[in-house]
Amino acid sequence: MKIKTFIVDDESLARDRLRQLLQNEPEIEIAGEYANGHDAVAAIQKAPPDLLFLDIQMPELDGFGVLAALGAGPMPVIVFVTAFDRFAVKAFEVHAVDYLLKPFDRERFQKALRRAIEQVKNRNAAVQQRQSAVLAELPSAKITNRVAVKSGGHVVWVKLEEIDWIGSADNYAELHVGAKSHLLRETLGALETRLPPEKFVRISRSAIVNAQRIKELHRLFYGGCELVLQDGTRLTLSRRYRDKLQQLGVK
Repeated sequence: MKIKTFIVDDESLARDRLRQLLQNEPEIEIAGEYANGHDAVAAIQKAPPDLLFLDIQMPELDGFGVLAALGAGPMPVIVFVTAFDRFAVKAFEVHAVDYLLKPFDRERFQKALRRAIEQVKNRNAAVQQRQSAVLAELPSAKITNRVAVKSGGHVVWVKLEEIDWIGSADNYAELHVGAKSHLLRETLGALETRLPPEKFVRISRSAIVNAQRIKELHRLFYGGCELVLQDGTRLTLSRRYRDKLQQLGVK
């Protein structure tokens, strides 16, 4: 049985290089090539590969963004293809998740591939735990223009500018977009670190608001504030988050 492999890199020359190195490997089946993170997420969710060669530095949705969009479920064995700083690369080595630092030669590629194949064949909980530890140490990917969410077995791209506010739903974040809502498999705290702070403001333990959607602000007698959004939604800015008023442009 061959190892189903995806190549994800926004540079065509980099994809060509990986394909050339992989196509003569008897154990490898190149099942997909993707030039951006969004297409990669959709393909992985539809038919997960065993092995993923993943570029870190891609526009719009980078390698870390791809992994964040996939959530906390089982991951393929990942070989990062990166020009990322050497401290992060060292973390990959310590936790046995391999990497290829551009530019790489055939010998270094073969070392990474052999290690990856061994992990695919001997996949176990310990490998999953080491991989999760690596991802936890790396900086979260910032969301720039849009976020990927699953909806009815499909992937939906939600533009940040269209989000009115975001609520907490246990281990999910609920994106409110007009009359619709979408669940994102990520905690509100984790999502907050990835959103642009000049556009989105945490107003309570259970809510983040798009500052551009705020129509009115009413001060409450106990020290909090009530925000009224353009669609009439009312949200409370708790006393604990009063310092956010300055972020909202209110003194």
